[in-house]
Amino acid sequence: MYKPTKIILVLLLSLVGISGLYSENPGSGSSDDSYMYAMQNKFREVARTTLPAVVEINVTEIVKQTIPGQSFSPFNFFGDSWPFSNPDQNNDNQAPQEREFKKEGLGSGVLVRRDGRKYFAVTNNHVVGEADEISVKLYDGRTFDATVVGTDSRTDLALITFESRESLPLMDMADSDRLMVGDIVFAVGNPLGFESTVTQGIVSALGRKAQEGSTIADFTDYIQTDAAINPGNSGGALVNLNGQLIGINTWIASRSGGSVGLGFAIPVNTVKRVVDDFVTKGRVEYGWLGVTIGNPPAEGMDFDGETGAFTGNIFAGSPAEKGGLLPGDLIIGVDGRKVESSDQLQRLIGTLPPGRDISLDIIRLGKKENIRVRLDARKSEQEIADDGGLWPGVYVSPLTDEIKDQLELSGRTRGVIVAYVAEGSSSAAAGIRQGDVITRVNSSRIADLTDFYKALNDDGDEINFRILRDGKEILLGIVK
Repeated sequence: MYKPTKIILVLLLSLVGISGLYSENPGSGSSDDSYMYAMQNKFREVARTTLPAVVEINVTEIVKQTIPGQSFSPFNFFGDSWPFSNPDQNNDNQAPQEREFKKEGLGSGVLVRRDGRKYFAVTNNHVVGEADEISVKLYDGRTFDATVVGTDSRTDLALITFESRESLPLMDMADSDRLMVGDIVFAVGNPLGFESTVTQGIVSALGRKAQEGSTIADFTDYIQTDAAINPGNSGGALVNLNGQLIGINTWIASRSGGSVGLGFAIPVNTVKRVVDDFVTKGRVEYGWLGVTIGNPPAEGMDFDGETGAFTGNIFAGSPAEKGGLLPGDLIIGVDGRKVESSDQLQRLIGTLPPGRDISLDIIRLGKKENIRVRLDARKSEQEIADDGGLWPGVYVSPLTDEIKDQLELSGRTRGVIVAYVAEGSSSAAAGIRQGDVITRVNSSRIADLTDFYKALNDDGDEINFRILRDGKEILLGIVK
């Protein structure tokens, strides 16, 4: 569960321990003492109300492994020099054997919902993973077999269920949008197998993102806390002073693998949406716009230094196509919220419900515009591919002097270079290749990216590309 990057990112399969002040009899001390005892009593109240709603989750995964086959003879112990060994015996004749091994794991979970005898506990996806057996251990020591309701790797959340005839406490959920840096919080769970542990800290930061290139789920932001969190805390509760759930503890940043005061929890507002989807649909539904996006090009487009998400291609039949979004548009806002990067847009759209109408602020050919789009539910990659290809199906980049030198082109050559061609697209079918230099689109000369997208988006069903390839000029055509 460790990611050996510059800073180790630890996906936590457990939760925390309690720190605070203790006194059997406060007596009649100073006002400072009274304040400390009042704080101590509040901490005790939080522990008393939250611990029964946090469970230990034990998982077992059956792992199959192939063992190289070999025959066995008691004489082989002595080697071939043993006088009674069989020189004709071939130890390689037996086929490899498949063995099963049990891989066990430990995590935490939070009781958040009940339906009759069914109880539901939210935890992390990386806790239950591909588990073949799941058991839930309550605060009072009782255990129940559990099954998975749904898992979601994009948010690293999962929901499991078990049955009990008795009334069990559920944890109230707060509004994580109202959190502020400096708020007192508590982490509750089972770190390193130490059951029912509580630790205390503050909200250190809000809106943290997963480190780029890590395995941490990036379809959510995170609450940062200095409450001690260790392996085994995954899926456990981060709660406020009212004992309400504000987040699900998920990972830590650490060079040692243990807590250094850098813990991260998924905000409870994300948890609410995901749990609702699991219960009603069995899976998490994400809003889908239907574009391929990246950060804006450094040159060749008139974006006046704006940040946002650059639209490279549009999926046929997608909300983006129906709403009038075009290749080359820069998306700079969603419902009035500024878009800083393509990653942020992906998270914003993904967290919006399918069927919602959204307002997109865009820059098109140097001018700011606004369009409205109704989101669809995101389908599987295969379903998206079956519905229709990408338009135009190519990714182009500026034709720099360095690229001209590499391709041995004249310094006067103008155009854009094809950086990538999407498999199965119209451009791929037409024979456009990576490394082609596009000098004309229909009758328009192409000097930069702006020229390319302006000509590409002109009215008309047919597009003709004049291309330089290996010193020769060729003409290729595609139909929209």
